Amino acid sequence: MDLAEAQGLWDAEPGWLNTASYGLPPRPAWEALQGALADWRVGRTSWEGWGAATGLAREAAARIMAVPAADVATGATVSQMLAPVAAALPAGARVVVPEVEFTSNLFPWLAQEARGVRVRTVPAGKLVEAIDAGTDLVAFSLVQSADGAVAAYREIVAAARAHGALVVVDASQACGWLPFDAGLADAVAVTTYKWLMGPRGLAFAYLAPGLRERLTPSAAGWFAGEDVHDSYYGPPLRLAPDARRFDLSPAWFSCVGAVPSLELIERIGLAEIGAHNVAMANRFLAGLGRPPSDSAIVAVDVPGAEERLAKAGVRAAVRAGRVRASFHVYSTEADVDMALNALV
Repeated sequence: MDLAEAQGLWDAEPGWLNTASYGLPPRPAWEALQGALADWRVGRTSWEGWGAATGLAREAAARIMAVPAADVATGATVSQMLAPVAAALPAGARVVVPEVEFTSNLFPWLAQEARGVRVRTVPAGKLVEAIDAGTDLVAFSLVQSADGAVAAYREIVAAARAHGALVVVDASQACGWLPFDAGLADAVAVTTYKWLMGPRGLAFAYLAPGLRERLTPSAAGWFAGEDVHDSYYGPPLRLAPDARRFDLSPAWFSCVGAVPSLELIERIGLAEIGAHNVAMANRFLAGLGRPPSDSAIVAVDVPGAEERLAKAGVRAAVRAGRVRASFHVYSTEADVDMALNALV
């Protein structure tokens, strides 16, 4: 499916430039969710069909992240998915994080400081040189929430590997438009309600096999069992041998609504989506006399921008004191020009 054809599957009102806050569902995702809610309302079906959506969503997310589904766990939020990694750090471990990192990938490490874990923040652009022999883990966003800066992923990983440090990535602002190989890192967490355009309440994490050996599945429940239908009651502990042992019991309707969106992203292709998103962002920047970027998220400092955009009916965000605009598959030139007319 090409992008022009796909754009007909959304019902976005003009002026939505805020996918970095939440993505809009394509019609098949909305309809799937409404169908599940209608069944729930009247008790028309059992839950197993909704549960099966979890596996389909996991498999699609794994393909998008270019890793095996057996290495992907499912949960609710990025910080929850990273919590076992943080808890497994030895006392005295040293962590390096960008200084403006979104706190879902910062607070889990800071919460371990009482055990002697030390967290050092540095400018995002200085992350590579900040990694040294004393670094045990480096954590960063693949694309920064505040300004859309794209991390030097491979360079950071190479620096970490040279010093034996673990690599943990929050890909929530990248996954769905930026092709990347999650398998280069030790852990990559992503929420689905932004660029993956699913309902809120579902997240995935790639957990490398070598890392999983260090982690304790402290939140394990029936859905983390080797056979979920044989894990309802009683001992012994019988967890899945792969990343599923870190699964939370799924938010059924979030999974149902996520599957069509994930599969549609695959049908269109990340490269085509990314090229479109960056082109829309650069059209916006050019209209403001700014140089182009390589991101679907841009932040600009324009006096009175928040009020001017709101008056024009353009929905964007304010982050770190600047207007943040973000562009996705359903964004059009008309949306961009609507914003520019309000700002120029």
